[in-house]
Amino acid sequence: MATSVQLSPGRSTAMRKPKAPEANRARILAAAVAEFASRGYDGASMDAIAARTNTTRAMINYYFRGKEPLYLAVLERVYADIREAESGLDVENLEPVEAIRRIVEFTYDYYVDHEDFVRLVVAENQAKGRHMKRSHALRTVNRPIVEMLGRVIARGQARGDFRADADPIDVHMAIAALGMFNVTNQYTFGSLFQRPMGAKGDVDRRRAMVADIILQWLGPQPAG
Repeated sequence: MATSVQLSPGRSTAMRKPKAPEANRARILAAAVAEFASRGYDGASMDAIAARTNTTRAMINYYFRGKEPLYLAVLERVYADIREAESGLDVENLEPVEAIRRIVEFTYDYYVDHEDFVRLVVAENQAKGRHMKRSHALRTVNRPIVEMLGRVIARGQARGDFRADADPIDVHMAIAALGMFNVTNQYTFGSLFQRPMGAKGDVDRRRAMVADIILQWLGPQPAG
């Protein structure tokens, strides 16, 4: 059913469907990523998102039905983006140790290059995950990276390269924790110790250190 908007007393016209809906939706989503990443859910402004895209709140609501659905679409988009990028790693053809190193280094670089993703993760944790719990898509979007790690770890265990009790979710958690610190704590840690952090820090050295830490823990444990 067409929606009518009042133009002047006694006159109305049907609101036309917007042209290029997919492009409009993508522009709004990109602007929303930046707004929610910088201000969090509560601080983000729908008017600011509209201004970023030269559109209106009504147009945003047309595509996303409100602030929380838009925020959930943002979370789903940024998680899907990193998982899609990981799918191109082609670690199945690498030796297990090199495959883990490739995954760790990719993840570290991704966080450096996509600070908005890291900020959104932090913001949703501060919100105790209350929005994320309402998304069915987010319950399955992270399975591919866990499955990838599981296959690599299983190959390493079969060769005797990795400890028998290594769990892919634990490894994923450790990679994320060590990689995100460089971004999440860049201002506090950098100020306290006068060390450049984030993209301005010694990315190559710290990325290699994180990979070494993960691989050291994954290595076979001495008997007894």
